[in-house]
Amino acid sequence: MIEIFLKGGPLMYPILICSVIGWAIFLERIQTFLNNRKGIKPLIVELTTLLNAGKTAEAISFCELENTSLAKILLVVLKSKGSERSKIKLLAEEVGERESVALQRYLGLLGTLANIAPLLGLLGTVLGMIEAFNVIATAGGGTPMTLGGGISEALISTAAGLSVAVPMILIHRYLTSRADQLILELEESTMQIVDLVEG
Repeated sequence: MIEIFLKGGPLMYPILICSVIGWAIFLERIQTFLNNRKGIKPLIVELTTLLNAGKTAEAISFCELENTSLAKILLVVLKSKGSERSKIKLLAEEVGERESVALQRYLGLLGTLANIAPLLGLLGTVLGMIEAFNVIATAGGGTPMTLGGGISEALISTAAGLSVAVPMILIHRYLTSRADQLILELEESTMQIVDLVEG
């Protein structure tokens, strides 16, 4: 495997870097989404219980201890208790927008990596073909033995670029979908608490 990698030419290294960064983003985002999602239901249950008991201060303290997007949004909602519904919703939306940006962090970079990887592979193809034609120009002709290095480099770099790009595109789509779904859940959960605070 290492031998094939080395035969692919110098552009195999940036292609490898794209792959490593892409998978690191995937793992980090999945962990972030899981942490945020698993905390939604327990947080809503606890806050509902406290608010129904009239314990707003305890609900605020509970949110301050939680390090999730929903807790940050609901903290603003709880601190605005007694204000008009429109003001509470506006404050929740402002914090919610910031949190949605945080949830979509690195997804733009992941999309860029998915676009760059095949282009790097294509550039490797061009360089490999240039090498093959240089052999022809220097020797005045070429045999499969002399041309094989350049053509091999061209094909390996193309395959590497595509093998990185395809999964990156898929995980980018998947993470974008997960982020959108999580943001929707945060909005629905926020409105439940807004209703309780207003009531």
